Amino acid sequence: MTPIDLADGRELDIQVTGPQDGIPLVMHHGTPGSIVCFRVVEEAVHRRGLRLVTYSRAGYGTSTRKPGRTVADIAADVTAVLDHIGAERCVTLGWSGGGPHALASAALLPGRVVAATTIASVGPYGIDDLDFLAGMGQGNIEEFGAALAGEPKLAAALDEAAVELRGAGPDEVVASMSTLLPDEDRAVVVGEVGEELAAQITEGVRLGAGGWIDDDLAFVNHWGFSVDDITVPVFVWQGDRDLMVPFAHGRWLADRIPGAVAHLLPGEGHISVFINRVDEILGELAAALS
Repeated sequence: MTPIDLADGRELDIQVTGPQDGIPLVMHHGTPGSIVCFRVVEEAVHRRGLRLVTYSRAGYGTSTRKPGRTVADIAADVTAVLDHIGAERCVTLGWSGGGPHALASAALLPGRVVAATTIASVGPYGIDDLDFLAGMGQGNIEEFGAALAGEPKLAAALDEAAVELRGAGPDEVVASMSTLLPDEDRAVVVGEVGEELAAQITEGVRLGAGGWIDDDLAFVNHWGFSVDDITVPVFVWQGDRDLMVPFAHGRWLADRIPGAVAHLLPGEGHISVFINRVDEILGELAAALS
């Protein structure tokens, strides 16, 4: 893990692995999450000759918080990361809460982002043709309800949750998601994957819930860009068993992003769609480079 200095005085914690001459894949983690990545994802990236760039979004891990940030603000951070590692172009992937940030990178940095993939990405809030909360598990209904009530209520809830998750193991993390995990997800959150999921979350909240709070607030406010403006290839992956980000979100993104290639899959959940389909997902994204 390497902290880099940003133009606004913040620090961003990044990690780069894989061949030094490989084109970077910039990975945007979920909510809550961090720089920590699943090993199966890292290996799949490296097999395709790409460098994997992971980072902790502002307020997660040791990355400096940026209160009031919008989803669009990630473009400046991605630019700083690419400049730091000396890369002119990249592909990008966002899982769950990372999905909007991958889309922002694609929309706002078309000269540097060649293609983008979203996996179980949340869609925008407050639009007529997407019922944002419909089909979510109770835990997320309560969390986004708190976000809509404003930062004080959200912070009270997530500060408490962060304390409980700090140092939690896989069993405790799964228990905290009890209303959000269908059987398809529970089947994959075992062994190494379960340990890595717990590590992603505990690293993300180890200094507090700031990043988590700011993510949720950014999701229910205007993202700062429109998906209609994306001009690079985008691949949308979504399972119909997802209780964290319901199927309608993936379908909306696939319908609205110009030229999007949709993989709207039966029998996959929020986590299983990533773990079970990782080779297909990475193969498709890498192929966009040629």
